[in-house]
Amino acid sequence: MLFPSAAQVSQQIKAEAEAIEKELLEDYRFGRQQLIEIRGHACAVAVSKAFPLPSLPRKQPTVLVVCGAAQIGAVGLVCARHLRTFGYEPTIFYPKRSPEPLYRDFTTQCEKMDIPFLSYLPTEVQLINAAYNAVVDAVLGADAEPAEPYAAILATLAHVRIPIVSLDVPSGWDAEAGGSGGISPDVLVSLTAPKRCARRFRGRQHFVAGRFVPYDVQKKFELNAPEYPGTECVVALGGPRRQ
Repeated sequence: MLFPSAAQVSQQIKAEAEAIEKELLEDYRFGRQQLIEIRGHACAVAVSKAFPLPSLPRKQPTVLVVCGAAQIGAVGLVCARHLRTFGYEPTIFYPKRSPEPLYRDFTTQCEKMDIPFLSYLPTEVQLINAAYNAVVDAVLGADAEPAEPYAAILATLAHVRIPIVSLDVPSGWDAEAGGSGGISPDVLVSLTAPKRCARRFRGRQHFVAGRFVPYDVQKKFELNAPEYPGTECVVALGGPRRQ
């Protein structure tokens, strides 16, 4: 019996994610901006649950949000904007800005809200540890292999001591097999539904942000959505785990 290779399984996972996205966009008439907004807001809610303002170790409620050029980076921009409205002080590092008008709009919104953008990421990890309470990883998600400038960014983030919150798939991880080495997030926020690599997540908290997905889509793709409490847009899977 022949079994699919890891690369083939990863392609299957990516194809399924694209099929779900296509159904939401074409059949249910969601807009791309709408989906990114929903997901970014949910990610900010998850961050606020994992790190409530009164629990932060530093006097200033600072959070570093590192964004890539693909859609997960746009989700990170929206997350930063909502964190600002929640009372946090986000700073964004967005080294390779997308030329897409939609993504430029999200950038403009952050700039208009006076969220600072870093011109470079310090390679001295102690500077990052000293300045921020947590890092939001919106670099690659499941979209790409780490190439420059992202390989160097992930190499730096792999050595920070403050918590990392990864959005959807920890950057540098394979969506099927997970990661060996690289970043080890403290918190994972799965978008729509957990990817298979989430089985290898050993961090403190795992949230799912997919309540907006219509029931028929959940059923068709066998997403096995968890039960969301009350009116919450995210749900924590299980209790906090120790590293």
